[in-house]
Amino acid sequence: MEKEGNTINIEIREKVKLFLEKIKEKEVFIVSHFDTDGITSAAIMIKTLKEIDKKFSIKILKNLEREFIYSLPKDKLILFLDLGSGSLNHIANSGIPDIFIIDHHQIIQNIPENVHLINPEISNKQKISASGLTYLFCKEINPKYKELAKLAILGMIGDTLEKEIDKINNGILNDSEIKRKRGALIYPSTRPLNRALEYSSSPYIPGVTGDIKGVLELLREAGLNPKENGYPSLLELTEEEMERLVTAIILRNPKAKNNEIIGDIYLIKFFNKLEDAREISAKINACSRLGDTNAALQFCMEIPSIKKRAEAIHVKYKQYIVSALKFISESEKINGKNFIIINAKDQIKETIVGTVTSILSNSKIYEEGTAIITLAHYDSTKIKVSARNVGKEGRNVREILSIITEKFQGEVGGHEFAAGCLINRDQEQEFLTDLKKHLEIETIKIVNHNL
Repeated sequence: MEKEGNTINIEIREKVKLFLEKIKEKEVFIVSHFDTDGITSAAIMIKTLKEIDKKFSIKILKNLEREFIYSLPKDKLILFLDLGSGSLNHIANSGIPDIFIIDHHQIIQNIPENVHLINPEISNKQKISASGLTYLFCKEINPKYKELAKLAILGMIGDTLEKEIDKINNGILNDSEIKRKRGALIYPSTRPLNRALEYSSSPYIPGVTGDIKGVLELLREAGLNPKENGYPSLLELTEEEMERLVTAIILRNPKAKNNEIIGDIYLIKFFNKLEDAREISAKINACSRLGDTNAALQFCMEIPSIKKRAEAIHVKYKQYIVSALKFISESEKINGKNFIIINAKDQIKETIVGTVTSILSNSKIYEEGTAIITLAHYDSTKIKVSARNVGKEGRNVREILSIITEKFQGEVGGHEFAAGCLINRDQEQEFLTDLKKHLEIETIKIVNHNL
């Protein structure tokens, strides 16, 4: 991995020299994605540009659509963070002379001459978040600004890349001064267990998540009783208590493996207090997905006045997630061989449909290799489609969405096993018919291949 780390660092070093040369005469226009990885990437870049006294403006987007690309100012240096790799054809035709992209999503188009791209997909396929790449980019600009490393770690956790953190030999983990403990992967590990379990979506625990009676029953089974000040937090459990809790969870979800329930818990100093990194990441994500990207950015920058607002938004967000999971458990679905399609229409907010689909893909409810595709209404004219694979095998869902949406001219982005797209509402039935047909064909191909 050291060689891979060096390769990406060399690429970044070259792009930073060019970037600093280009911004001497131009204002920077930052365009970043609205999830935790995109927000932390933007926060890292904002702090760095402020440090070198460079003028900039910023736009946070849910989706990068071609109309927006063509409307970008031609007299500014455009910097895409955590998006752009899936829209290279439109970027090539935008008429903008210089565009920088720091991204980690799959590239399926040729890289235009006007694009300066930092993306591990080009060379070593290293699993690293956009925030990790942005941090390495900004560290090259200002090597002393290591306090931004914790934002890179939060972005990686937001993109469920925490298991890759140790593998990255770029010094981000050391720079972040993060603390690590071993335990059950229930968050927040710093809050009372009954509350953490009630809203636990990763892992999703059938009969417990969203059900306080189920929570209390599980805790009784594990022999964990409230103390004088209520239930203890996960970090306060003894080794024996932790083992009993893990056993009780596995009994509720027999398909779950021990190493999926137990792992590293990362603790970061935030607002002068040691916090579970997963909870901080979730709060950033909640603010942004519920429409308050300013609060998300300010929370990243640890502005004291925003803390309570972010916490209140997070509570509302968790309630939306639990309601969405309840709706899915009770709703009709299109089931096929190794795929499931959920058409939520307006029953799930489009800003959380990706999160909910990810929770389902990690829940062990469905077999390894199952493709889960969820649709939700997006404004009055469009539909947001989110696709995830259970595990790291099976169909390339990004490729499938690209093939199906080609005739609809839909916008597709993401990775091999986690992707999404936008289609028009009037294309809903045709899209569903084509999707089902394509998934069934793919199943036959997989079966024949295995034979």
